[in-house]
Amino acid sequence: MRLTLYEIDEQYFKILFREKVMAGLAGYVEKGVLTKEGIECAYRGLSEFKETLDSLNIENTAVFATASLRNIVNTDEAIASLESSTGYKIEVISGEEEAMYGYFGAMHEHKIADGAIVDIGGASTEIVTLKEGRPTTATSHGIGSLSLYRECVKNILPGKGSFTRLQNKIEERLNKNTLTDFGNELTLLCVGGTARAVMAIARKIYSLPDDCNEITGHQFKKICSLLFKADRNAANIILKTEPDRIHTLIPGLMILCRIFDILGCDKIIVSRYGVREGYLCQKILKNDKNYTLIHKTGN
Repeated sequence: MRLTLYEIDEQYFKILFREKVMAGLAGYVEKGVLTKEGIECAYRGLSEFKETLDSLNIENTAVFATASLRNIVNTDEAIASLESSTGYKIEVISGEEEAMYGYFGAMHEHKIADGAIVDIGGASTEIVTLKEGRPTTATSHGIGSLSLYRECVKNILPGKGSFTRLQNKIEERLNKNTLTDFGNELTLLCVGGTARAVMAIARKIYSLPDDCNEITGHQFKKICSLLFKADRNAANIILKTEPDRIHTLIPGLMILCRIFDILGCDKIIVSRYGVREGYLCQKILKNDKNYTLIHKTGN
């Protein structure tokens, strides 16, 4: 769960600060139901954010939920409970909306022509493919770093059996029937925590500057090779850079690697902006164009 405070001036915004709570709501879903403990966890996170905003006298607040509350059978019950206890009005956005907000957020900072924008979350993965800078498909897939970990991994890091289960699940959800195989050297523009963690690891391994946000396909594959060993060295790399993601980074990285291979990409760019900035631009500032998708698929 994340809180971002913006200063806005007509059509522009500036991030003042960010705060996050590692709620892991996907970990509280049992047989498709977000448990009472999970709803309570979400309430605690929102309450922490509310205290921060109240102390700053911030009244203009928008709250939206993604896959962790969208892909459950008791969405209405969970939202009603959270709205009643926090006083916030909560909007549950669809998978396609989440994908497009990620597109608008990432493209606010980076302009790419042909490629894809990918956002790997805890409970879902959103992909927008681009042709000449315009979105051609916007899809949401019910597979994420935390949900995969819960389904397939028994220990903190995956063993051989876990890797097989992870690969099978990813291939089932992400294949050439659900993703277009471009067969060209394309750019993969990434948003979200998994991508930021990969970039942090790349900076450490390759001694890249702190403001570097791009890695080559060769560098990305080397990172995958190192971490997929899931040995002590891999654990040390993660613990020294992204310790909060020690259990979810490898499943998330496997999703990213699968998308990278299917789309035939040659480099990865990691954006500072994502779904929240896209939501801000589209719903509040309303300063981006609306696009009609040429073709849309997904689940």
